[in-house]
Amino acid sequence: MKSIVEIKKEYEQTPFEEVPAFIDLYASDERAGVVSILKKAKKQIDDYEKELARTQKMYAFENEYATYSYICGIDEVGRGPLAGPVVAGAVILPKDYQILYLNDSKQLSAKKREELYDKIMSEAVSVGIGMADHQRIDEINILQATYEAMRQAVTKLSVSPDILLNDAVTIPQLKMKQVPIIKGDAKSASIAAASIVAKVTRDRMMVEFDAIYPGYGFASNKGYGSADHIEAIKKMGPTPIHRRSFIGNFLP
Repeated sequence: MKSIVEIKKEYEQTPFEEVPAFIDLYASDERAGVVSILKKAKKQIDDYEKELARTQKMYAFENEYATYSYICGIDEVGRGPLAGPVVAGAVILPKDYQILYLNDSKQLSAKKREELYDKIMSEAVSVGIGMADHQRIDEINILQATYEAMRQAVTKLSVSPDILLNDAVTIPQLKMKQVPIIKGDAKSASIAAASIVAKVTRDRMMVEFDAIYPGYGFASNKGYGSADHIEAIKKMGPTPIHRRSFIGNFLP
């Protein structure tokens, strides 16, 4: 008879698709340690089934508009920060399978966002990224800069989308059909994917800016108006990447 340590190691090395067979193999073992391992294995399967059901709901809009050849999700990140660009993502997901764990990027850990970013970039039919920097935001205002970044993201796609699923907005100057969806990054897999791509892209940029402009906490606050960030602006003044139209109240 295998020891509990051996069974635990076996479970840890068992591919997910073989976990049900693992459970059946040791179902009659009444040792407390084995029962505990099987309980964990059963929870793994239960969690997977729940995620599968949640993900299927995330594809409701994609299924509704399945007659369109290329369905593109659009979302942006960075409308609220005091510094850095606004970044938009445009993602066309494959129709032949679903990517699990897609969700509003704000609901995911940084580690999970990075994992999904890699998955999206390797598996998507096409990904486009657009951005408007701090100067452009000051020049034309954040809303128009956001629209500009979104249009740019669409033009960066390798194929032309037939329909856009947007997070709450209708983007001016685009001719294809658009479907604005309130809180779309939590309801549409395509929009969620775009949200993840945009956030990871922008977060990485802000980490790089932190090395260039130390003292403002860009790596942690990503340019948002945290108390420490605002205090740094008051003490050291703005950096070249600060949005002047956003920080007037914090300057002498």
